[in-house]
Amino acid sequence: MDRFRQLLGNHETFSVPKVIHSLTSKQVLTSELVYGVPLDQLASADENIRNWTAGSLLRLTLEELFHYQFMQTDPNWSNFFYNESLKKIHLIDFGASRSYSKSFTNEYIKVIHGANMGDHDQVLKSSIQLGFLTGFEDKVMKDAHVDAVMVLGEPFASDAPFDFGTQATTRKIGNLVPIMMKHRLVPPPEEIYSLHRKMAGIFLLCAKLNATVDCKSLWNNIYSNYQH
Repeated sequence: MDRFRQLLGNHETFSVPKVIHSLTSKQVLTSELVYGVPLDQLASADENIRNWTAGSLLRLTLEELFHYQFMQTDPNWSNFFYNESLKKIHLIDFGASRSYSKSFTNEYIKVIHGANMGDHDQVLKSSIQLGFLTGFEDKVMKDAHVDAVMVLGEPFASDAPFDFGTQATTRKIGNLVPIMMKHRLVPPPEEIYSLHRKMAGIFLLCAKLNATVDCKSLWNNIYSNYQH
């Protein structure tokens, strides 16, 4: 919690409660009290609030990975409280936080950017570098993997603001999973399990909020400012 509070500083959108160290032990964590509602309760809120909330969470997720290399990987909606009076989102649970190495993010950003640009060869090359694939898989597996990455990258490749309320990501990925289960030669890198849990959860939250977000602008900003 202290690390995230330091990383975010006086962030315009997010805040982290201050830890009261004098009342904290190995068994008990004490922090200042914050007020708000879990983000899933915004499903019936004004469209502008829903879009702002979804866009803010997507931006934070990308910043956590590519700017801080440190992410809170539990996407439980109750880990985020929206405070209407402050127009801020409080982050309140950091038990599933972890670091990602620069070598990992250097290749992973190429995978996502390849999907953003529709570059199948780049997605495949960087996926092999990351250890998603060995390079010896058959064409069926390689194509299924690249197709899955392209589906996950759709929001960031869309020139128009992406409508999460009408997306069919879950169905599309579901159609590819049996192929990848049958033809995969190696498990994905261990970093992927926590990372994709977070990303899938944020995508589901965006869908729950029926949000429309200019994801491509978010991605372009992250990519152009990434320090390799």
